[in-house]
Amino acid sequence: MFTTFAALNGCGYDAELSQSNPLRAQIRGEIAQNVARSPEAQKAQQRICAFLQDHQPPDPRHAQSQYVSLALELTEPPRFETTVRESDLPPDAAYVLGFVPLLQRFYDTAGVHGVWQKHEKDYDQLLERFADPIAKMRFNTDIYLKLASAGYLGRSFTIYVEPLSAPGETNARNYGRDYFLVISPTAANELPMHEIRHTYLHFILDPLALKRANAMKRLEPILDAVQKAPMDEAFKYDISLLTTESLIQAIEARTLRDGKATNREREAAMQDAMRQGYVLTRYFYEGLEGFEKGPTGLSDAYGDLLHDINVATEMKHARDTEFAKQGEHEVVGAQHPHRYERTLDIAEQRLAAGDVAAAQKYAEDALQQQTEDPAHATFILARCAILTGDVEKARKFFTQTVEIAHDPRMVAWSHIYLGRILDMHDERDEALTHYRAALSAGDTNPDTKKAAERGIAEPYQPQTRRQ
Repeated sequence: MFTTFAALNGCGYDAELSQSNPLRAQIRGEIAQNVARSPEAQKAQQRICAFLQDHQPPDPRHAQSQYVSLALELTEPPRFETTVRESDLPPDAAYVLGFVPLLQRFYDTAGVHGVWQKHEKDYDQLLERFADPIAKMRFNTDIYLKLASAGYLGRSFTIYVEPLSAPGETNARNYGRDYFLVISPTAANELPMHEIRHTYLHFILDPLALKRANAMKRLEPILDAVQKAPMDEAFKYDISLLTTESLIQAIEARTLRDGKATNREREAAMQDAMRQGYVLTRYFYEGLEGFEKGPTGLSDAYGDLLHDINVATEMKHARDTEFAKQGEHEVVGAQHPHRYERTLDIAEQRLAAGDVAAAQKYAEDALQQQTEDPAHATFILARCAILTGDVEKARKFFTQTVEIAHDPRMVAWSHIYLGRILDMHDERDEALTHYRAALSAGDTNPDTKKAAERGIAEPYQPQTRRQ
């Protein structure tokens, strides 16, 4: 993370520099001196700067965050190897994977290791300074929810403090059972404790929602009532996300200012969350009043809270809510590209369940919003077109996927599908070209190799229902 942000700072990442922790300017200066003394380092930095310019995301807010995603998936220097297969990288990290060899060269030539060694104790002091308030926050949150920390075994919540990032900036990631938070202190050595607690609440509550898919499905009609809300698009299509965020907003309202807020202030916070579109906040806010008085922990009370939701009543509350004209950033959302990926995850789930119309809608929305991997979206749309019998549209989207995808498996299977479509149109020579391209796409999975070799051996016949 240190090396990544050192490289970004050297290429014009100056966000809120004057308000940053003094360490940022000091480290920037030392790296700059090292670069100035070395022609090789200057060349390495120029290549990094050119790469950053060529890989600007559609949303400028994600210009740095995609490199955070990548850094979280790399081993320690000087090797900087990915910890997972390229095909398993988050889409935003995969998009900038070419940054890695440039980062390796920058690390070697710009004396980054020496600068890190010089300031490692400064980082340790920051961690020591923030350890107590973070531990206190976690303890108080667990006490309020009546949860034992032993219940988190097998899962991790990791916080990186990186003063080379803009002060107060928060990058949250959720990779399966592991949650990461990359934060930066202000010049006054303060941390964004609200964002830290918000992410910690996701760490606690997300698994509770994922275990109750059937109960969540009953609530899906509520999504129709929030389509005009200003919140991030992902919450409008995933009832699990909307429910969890509403519960978190309710908890934050009830514990506002460490429980010292007045009833009027707490209710105002709840109403603000409703206007953002988190329309179950009122329900949970009222339900938590009874929870606070009882001995039962949230893990056991959660099922009853879900069960007691009256869908018709909450839909009426949603329709009666006047949504705000502008949305607020959600910590594990707007500043969390991996969360955006959930929309395409939902599309994949709906496609696997046979709900082609829903899968197509989610993929189209993701493509239009430009918040996710466009190749993944076109790959889903192509498969939807196959299932609806629109072969020409499928051909169009598979071709687009081949042109823009970085994932070897996605590229390989797009070629395979294109080969099958061409076989069905008696265009055998061109079909063979695609089957061979599938074999050379870099996907090592046996099913891909088998499907491509079968296509080369004989023309595809739909009635055989081969994979």
